[in-house]
Amino acid sequence: MRWLGLLRPGDWLLVALGLLFCALSIPLAWQAGVADKAIVRRGGELFSELDLSRNGRIDVPGPLGTTTVVVDKRRVRVVSDPGPRQYCVRQGWLARPGEIAICAPNQVSVEVQGSKRSYDSLSY
Repeated sequence: MRWLGLLRPGDWLLVALGLLFCALSIPLAWQAGVADKAIVRRGGELFSELDLSRNGRIDVPGPLGTTTVVVDKRRVRVVSDPGPRQYCVRQGWLARPGEIAICAPNQVSVEVQGSKRSYDSLSY
């Protein structure tokens, strides 16, 4: 803690301004916007685009069987999947842009998209 005595008033001002800048930039960097649609892929290729403003249900055939995707109240989820571990079903409701549920054994994925993409640790 001896180094604290070496800081001058200008150094403290610079540290305070840096912390203020970081605190103010966090809300701006993590704004994701509103989710508009859900992209359903089968085998890595586009299968369907679902409008989140319209409730509905779609069955996606895959190598193991049928995966069922439901849209309700501007959110989407995988309701059923023939995969053994059910990770994509456990993912639950997806409502923010950038969220994704991947049913790897059946080669089906559902991704929520919007006008802006949210940032996460993988974006940097």
